[in-house]
Amino acid sequence: MTDKTTTSAIDPKLLEILVCPLTKQTLAYDAERQELVSRAAGLAYPIREGIPIMLPEEARTLKEEARKS
Repeated sequence: MTDKTTTSAIDPKLLEILVCPLTKQTLAYDAERQELVSRAAGLAYPIREGIPIMLPEEARTLKEEARKS
């Protein structure tokens, strides 16, 4: 079993340069869910084994309340 705390951090510099591929807006990092969230697009891009998967077809659609926060 892998300890999530050792694999959950994303490089802050990487987060600074990554943007949503659809809206080109900045992303928020959700450490608990291991996702990069685009509130503008209403999508959450997964991070797998420390690698952000920035494909819209791989993203989870956010519920309306999550888009506002």
